[in-house]
Amino acid sequence: MRRNISKSLQKWKAEVDRKVLLLRGARQVGKTHSVRELGKDFELFLEVNFEENKEIHVFFEGNLDPQIICENLSAYYGIQIIPGKTLLFFDEIQSCIPAIQSLRFFHEKLSELHLIAAGSLLEFALSELPTFGVGRIQSVFMYPISFEEFLLANNEEQLLELMKKADPQNPPALPIHDKLLFYLRRFILIGGMPEVVQKYVDNRSLRDCQIVLDRILLSFYDDFAKYKAKVPTQRIRDVFNSIVFQSGGKFIVNKASENANHLQIKDSLELLCLAGLAYKIYHSSANGVPLGAEINTKKYKVILFDTGLHQRILNLDISEQLVKDDFETVNKGNIAEQYVGIELYKNASHGAIPQIFYWHRESKSSNAEIDYMIQLGQNILPLEVKAGTKGQMQSMFIFLKEKECSRGVRISLENFSSYPPIDVYPIYAVPNIYA
Repeated sequence: MRRNISKSLQKWKAEVDRKVLLLRGARQVGKTHSVRELGKDFELFLEVNFEENKEIHVFFEGNLDPQIICENLSAYYGIQIIPGKTLLFFDEIQSCIPAIQSLRFFHEKLSELHLIAAGSLLEFALSELPTFGVGRIQSVFMYPISFEEFLLANNEEQLLELMKKADPQNPPALPIHDKLLFYLRRFILIGGMPEVVQKYVDNRSLRDCQIVLDRILLSFYDDFAKYKAKVPTQRIRDVFNSIVFQSGGKFIVNKASENANHLQIKDSLELLCLAGLAYKIYHSSANGVPLGAEINTKKYKVILFDTGLHQRILNLDISEQLVKDDFETVNKGNIAEQYVGIELYKNASHGAIPQIFYWHRESKSSNAEIDYMIQLGQNILPLEVKAGTKGQMQSMFIFLKEKECSRGVRISLENFSSYPPIDVYPIYAVPNIYA
C-alpha cells in the first residue's frame, strides 16, 4: 500500500546534508514495511533487527566507531555497506541502547551513509536516555493509515483527487460526496492498521477485519507486560480501555480503574502515550498564539490512536453495519470526534508531534466547548465536530466572539459549504483543512 510517509523518506534520501533518520510511532503501523520499500531504491539494503538477533549486540559494546561497526555488520551478514549505495536499517533498536547511542557518531563520522533506525517501543528507551544526539538525528513520526491512503489502497485515485480539489466554495457533486461517505463509514469501522486495511482490500469482509482487529488488540494487551515493572499490566489495560469509554470529554483519572491508585493511572496513561497508542489533547485558554502557552496540564481529553480498535473495545455489533448504512450506528462512543482527532495527527507534519488542543468553558449560564483547535500560521482555527448533518453551533459563535477569532470550521456529514464566518467541511475532508 502506498503511504504518504514515502514522500518524506524519499526527500530525506535525496538530501545532501541529511542526518540519521529515526522513524517513530506505535507498533504495527507499517514502519518496517515503509523502510523496506525505500530499500528497493538502493543498490544494497541491510536490515539489522536487534530484537530477533541479539548476537549482534556485541558489535555495539565498547567502541562505537561507525566504521568498525559497519565492518563487523558487513562481515556478519555478508552484505557490503557502501555510503551512497547501501541503506542501513536498524530495526527494533530499542532492544540495544548502545546502538541508539551510536547514531550520533554515524552522523558525525559517516554522514554520507544512509541510516534509518526504528523501534516498536522506542519512545520508552529514548525517555531513559539523557541525550541521544540532539541536532544530529532527524525524527519522522508515523501513524496508522489515513483516509487518503485508504482511498489509494482501494484504487480510488480519481476520487481522492476530487476530494483534494474541493473546498467550501467548490463542493464536489453529490454522487461524489456520497461515495466518499460510503468509504468513510467503512474506514471508521475498520480503522487504519495496515493489516486490517489489507484484509478489507483483499476480500471486502468487515467480519474478517474484525477478527484481525481482535488479534491486534490482544497483541497490544500482551505488550503491556513489557512497558514497566512498577505498573501492573492489568492497570495499563484498564486505562487503555477507559480511554475509549471516556471518549468525547475530559479524562477523569479516578474513573479509569477501580483497583488502581492515582499515581498508577497517571503512569499507565503516560506509558500508553509514549507507546503511541493514545494522544492527549490539552485544554488551552486560547487567548492567543501559541496555543500551547496557555494549556492546563490537569485538563485534557485522551483519544485512542485507531478507530477500528476503539470500536472493538466498545464491542459494537458489526451486523448493524451490514443492514443499515446510516452514520449513527457507526458513531456510537463518539467515534466521529475521535476519528477527526486522529486524522488531524495523521495529516500534520511528519517531522514533529502535532499541536492540537480543545477549549471548554464551564458556566451555569453558558456552557461551551470547541472539540479541537489548531494553529495555522498566526491564526487559531477552532473545529467543531458534528456526527450528523444538523446541530447548533452556539459554542462556535461564543468562541469566535470571545476570542475575536475571524473563522471557524464545522466538520459534519454535510457537503462542503459556508455560513460566514463558519466553513463546513465533510468529516472525510480533514486533510483539506490543513491545505
